Amino acid sequence: MRFALGLEYDGAAFRGWQTQSGGHTLQDALEAALTQVAAQPVATVCAGRTDAGVHATAQVVHFDTSNQRPLTAWVRGVNAHLPAAMAVRWAHCVPEDFHARFSARSRTYQYWLLVDPVRPALLSQRVGWVFRPLDLEAMRAAALLLEGTHDFSAFRAAECQAASPVRSLHACRVEQRGRFVRFEFRANAFLHHMVRNLVGSLVYVGLGRRAPNWIGEVLAARERSLAAPTFAAAGLYFSAVEYDAALTLPGGGATPFE
Repeated sequence: MRFALGLEYDGAAFRGWQTQSGGHTLQDALEAALTQVAAQPVATVCAGRTDAGVHATAQVVHFDTSNQRPLTAWVRGVNAHLPAAMAVRWAHCVPEDFHARFSARSRTYQYWLLVDPVRPALLSQRVGWVFRPLDLEAMRAAALLLEGTHDFSAFRAAECQAASPVRSLHACRVEQRGRFVRFEFRANAFLHHMVRNLVGSLVYVGLGRRAPNWIGEVLAARERSLAAPTFAAAGLYFSAVEYDAALTLPGGGATPFE
C-alpha cells in the first residue's frame, strides 16, 4: 500500500531534508520513525527537498509498506518516535501511481522578513531580518516582472542539479504584515536556492539599492553574479503543495505568524 503524509518541521534543528552519511536529517528521522511503526524498512520520497535551516508547514511525502496499520498509527504513532521539531500532521492512503514529487502541480514557499532596527532573539531561527525600512511598492513592481515562465539561471545556486533552469512562477506576492514582510512564491517547481536568491534581490530593490526594473534585467541576463547574494534560510517556509483535487489531500499549513 502507498501512503501520503503531511509534515511540519523546524528546519533549524536538522541538516536539511535529504539523508546523509552523518545522519541528523529530516529524511533520516522520518524513515527511522516509520520503520518503527511499520516493523519493516521504509523509504520516503518528498514533494520538495529543503535545505538546512528551511522550515515546512506542509511538506508531503509518500512511502510504501506491506504491513497494514490504521491511519492514526501513521500520525500519532510515528510522532511518538520523531524529534520534537518534526511532526506528521495527516496521513492518507493514495493510489499506487501517486508520487509526492512528480504528481505535484505546484509548490508554494513563503519567506517571512522582520523589519526592525534591532535583530530578533526569540525569532532568530524563524525569520529573516533587515534593520532598514523597505519600499514595498518598489518590491511589488519588481515581483511582477518575475511572474511567468522564464529561464531563472540568474537565481539558481551554482550546485543546482536541475536539468533545465526554466520554471513557471505562477505568483510572486509581497505583503506587509505588521513588523513583517511576507513574500509568497507559487511555481510548478523551484531551482536550488531560487526563492532565497529572489528574496535577496527583491530586498535590494526595497532598500533602494536597485530600481524595480533591475530585476527584469538580471532575469534576462541569466547570470547569477548579477543578482543579489542568497538570503538567509531562517525565514523560508515550504507552505503548500497542490495535487489533483480528486485525491482530497489536505492543503497548506499556517505559518507561526498567521
